[in-house]
Amino acid sequence: MKEQVKVALEQVRPFLQRDGGDVEFVDCDENGVVKVKLKGACGNCPGALYTLKNGIERVLKQQVPGVTEVVRVD
Repeated sequence: MKEQVKVALEQVRPFLQRDGGDVEFVDCDENGVVKVKLKGACGNCPGALYTLKNGIERVLKQQVPGVTEVVRVD
């Protein structure tokens, strides 16, 4: 699943980079929880939670079977 998550994140990354941000894969567990680090402008943006849940999590759930949630780590 880790490789599938990394591939899916590559599809999301250009949209974040366009606004000066980025996302870094940290880990995923057996429960389907994916941990990511938001970087650049996304790291301290007031809309980061929206981006995480309605952008990154939505795409990962659609493209990677077994993903249940995406959480942010620092």
